[in-house]
Amino acid sequence: MSSITESAICLRCWDYSETSQTVSLLTRGHGMLRGIAKGAKRPRSAFSGGFDPLTSGQLVAIIKPGRELALLTAWHLQEVHRALRQNLAANRAALYMADLTHRMLTDQDPHPEVFDALSNALKRCGLSGESARALLVFQWQILEACGYRPELQHDVITGEPLDESVEAVGFSPIHGGTVADTGEHDRWRVRPATITLLRSLASGSAVEDVDSVDRANRLLACYTRELLGDEPPAMRWAFPDLVPAVRFPAS
Repeated sequence: MSSITESAICLRCWDYSETSQTVSLLTRGHGMLRGIAKGAKRPRSAFSGGFDPLTSGQLVAIIKPGRELALLTAWHLQEVHRALRQNLAANRAALYMADLTHRMLTDQDPHPEVFDALSNALKRCGLSGESARALLVFQWQILEACGYRPELQHDVITGEPLDESVEAVGFSPIHGGTVADTGEHDRWRVRPATITLLRSLASGSAVEDVDSVDRANRLLACYTRELLGDEPPAMRWAFPDLVPAVRFPAS
């Protein structure tokens, strides 16, 4: 049994009773943590009035080996991110990022880079007109952190350079990167401008083209959906008109 004090972001929470909550949080040093906060909703509790999704704070918890839920003993609220509750696009993007984090990471597997990425993305989402770019950067960063960074520099199957003078290139979710646009069933058609923008993002350059940002966001969302094997509910909130998933036969 060990007690920890950690920076954390609340991803999900459920009412356990009239006064208690079960919570799913991303901590910086211990990764995903699920726990129960007894008496969290009592007015004079040690939980700042209870947990809410997309809020950040300092968590105190007791982790017992073999127990599915940690015992949460205190929550000191630090960031409410009010702008995420005042702008629909920002709210949907933020909820999708939280849902994606919940699904991509496993319990108590630390990914401090994902914590920092999500923290920065939530703050950036609160800025006017920044939610789409914040979402794109976060999608890229979590894919990279989990070992699924797409290969964009050449044909991922043949290793040959791509012909970028054509109208479209291919992207294979099965192979995790760009391929020739041959029309085969295992690839999607993608504009070269979208791939160019993602390369700029990978190199740390600013991404400005609004249309390309939207297309790149959708491409990464579809790729993530294939990796997960299903569609997170919050993905549809962020991308209401996203094309339905296509099930690829096993290679």
